[in-house]
Amino acid sequence: MVQSTRIKKLNTLRSRAAGSFVLYWMQEAQRSRGNPALELAIQTANENGLPILVCFALTDCYPESNARHYAFMLDGLADVAKNLAARGVVFIVRHGQPVDVALDISQDATVVFCDRSYLPLQIGWRNRLAQEAGCSVIQVETEVVVPVDVTSDKSEYAARTIRPKIHRVLDQYLLPLEETQPKISADNISLGSDFDIFNPDATLSALDIDWSVAPVKRFKGGENEAHKRLNHFLNNILEDYAEGRNEPSAAQTSFLSPYLHFGHISPVQLGLAVRGTEIGTPGDRDSFIEELIIRRELAINYVTFQPNFGIYGSLPVWARKTLEEHAGDKREYLYSIVELEACETHDPHWNDAMREMIHTGFMQNYMRMYWAKKILEWSPTPQQAFETTLNLNNKYFLDGRDPNSYANVAWCYGLHDRAWTERPVFGKIRYMNARGLNRKFDMAAYTSFVDRLVASEKNYVQRD
Repeated sequence: MVQSTRIKKLNTLRSRAAGSFVLYWMQEAQRSRGNPALELAIQTANENGLPILVCFALTDCYPESNARHYAFMLDGLADVAKNLAARGVVFIVRHGQPVDVALDISQDATVVFCDRSYLPLQIGWRNRLAQEAGCSVIQVETEVVVPVDVTSDKSEYAARTIRPKIHRVLDQYLLPLEETQPKISADNISLGSDFDIFNPDATLSALDIDWSVAPVKRFKGGENEAHKRLNHFLNNILEDYAEGRNEPSAAQTSFLSPYLHFGHISPVQLGLAVRGTEIGTPGDRDSFIEELIIRRELAINYVTFQPNFGIYGSLPVWARKTLEEHAGDKREYLYSIVELEACETHDPHWNDAMREMIHTGFMQNYMRMYWAKKILEWSPTPQQAFETTLNLNNKYFLDGRDPNSYANVAWCYGLHDRAWTERPVFGKIRYMNARGLNRKFDMAAYTSFVDRLVASEKNYVQRD
């Protein structure tokens, strides 16, 4: 059952009586399993004696995207096509602006379903669809465990304020989703795709996209790969996770953030899998749930209720005040974005983190915090530092350009944090330094770890 609190009608129109099918416009939830929008669409199709059609739109000009992001996403769409075909669901991929594609196909639909997004561009697409589709448009929240509006009606101050609100209702939403089999054959639907989605490499080559950041070997996209990584995490990494997750060279992480970003796996599925195992200690499992649900949904709360989330001015007043009071402090080192991208700083640990990011599209979480803090320290102004951090984050990370990205970058500049001991440049913003890394971790092992990753990527034959 899909909880009613996940469902929202985006317009007041009725179903189209002459519609030939029920349409699900897929965007956020790029998966065939654990997808409430898909299941509700199939149930509605069955109730109305109609076939179900799922469409996805590929646009060449998605903001800040490049070949790395597209390659990963296309791997996932190939999985979706195969898995939906096995369930008797028609899946088509069209070329064009997403809302234009959805509107075009919706002309023959009796009702349109879509998944919820939290970023302004996608919200605008859904609003336009609701205004112009000519039939009922229903949005289903698929990418959080607890629906955003159930958790809170305001921007939460920190994890400590949102945590009890989520835990209060968590058991009502952390529930398995039963799959529904379509009853009506879709054989009569003659609509086709603009691409051979079963051939991701050919599709990638057909798109007019930014190739300045290449695809990576380290991560293959798709829900099938996501579930493999989940099983590996449960069986090989979850034990001792709470203690080992911060060690940069230990790979003591799920590596699932790119898959969550593209909707290749449901956070509900992840939460149920970790809660349902006896592997590791309760502390290990709680540590993962804290990151998956509390911290991630705090980020989504932030972009939902803070309209200017992507700019320096969105930072808390106290954080901007203390940074600006120290904006004129002498910086021992200053680096341009070109020097940063060349990994040419005096700090070998930062350079290693940047190499991991540039070559593989990922960076261990503790190093992400250190990485961003140093950009603040080495930039002429806090405003420029914030812009540089977000720019690099969104350019290279596979999981960039989403609520977690915006909130995590802003956290390094004071969001969802408190004031700390005052010091030059940082003011009262939390500080990190290389001495702390060397005291806590085996940084020589991290260098060797990154060396191996980079060598593996350089030996990888990139897609044309």
